[in-house]
Amino acid sequence: MTGIIHFETFLLAGILLNITPGNDTIFILTRSIAQGKQAGIMSVFGIATGSIIHTTFAAFGLSVVISESIVAFSILKYAGAAYLVFIGYKMLVDPSHIELKIQNKRRVVNLKQVYRDAMFTNLFNPKVALFFIAFLPQFIDPAFRNTLLPFMLLGISFTMTGTIWCLALANFASLTANKLKSNYKISYYVNKTCGLVLIGLGLKLALLQKK
Repeated sequence: MTGIIHFETFLLAGILLNITPGNDTIFILTRSIAQGKQAGIMSVFGIATGSIIHTTFAAFGLSVVISESIVAFSILKYAGAAYLVFIGYKMLVDPSHIELKIQNKRRVVNLKQVYRDAMFTNLFNPKVALFFIAFLPQFIDPAFRNTLLPFMLLGISFTMTGTIWCLALANFASLTANKLKSNYKISYYVNKTCGLVLIGLGLKLALLQKK
């Protein structure tokens, strides 16, 4: 009926892939540690949105363009790398720690911006696009004519399991970080370290080679 085969195997493989640390996981942990629970949760939702969009692209065959075109792959790759470096740089030069110390106020995080950053970080990663176009078709019946439905169902299932796992990570990371960040000096260095991590992710993405 749905065109999906070996769904149980797909779920198991999807869960194992979701719990394997990757760029998205590191991004979520970084935001959760540096900016708190709400920022971590919004990062999860932003990345989930990006995954659904990637699923839609794969369902309509648009991801094939990325997999076949070196130019499209490179544009997406460098755009994503630049975006990650930009986010990391903003965290490095963020003066809010000085204001917090002077005013002794809780920092207000722009959650909409966090959501957008997470979504664009996922969308600009060509490796994610290639993953969906390579992984999902393995669980679609070749004889099934309408591949849109199974593609979307598999993509949504994969995204849901990943979202549940990442929400747990975001909560755990933020709770752990809160205990450390009560100390001003630790809070300062945690934020700067997270900025460096994001810059590192950007450079790693820039060096990604099309196979």
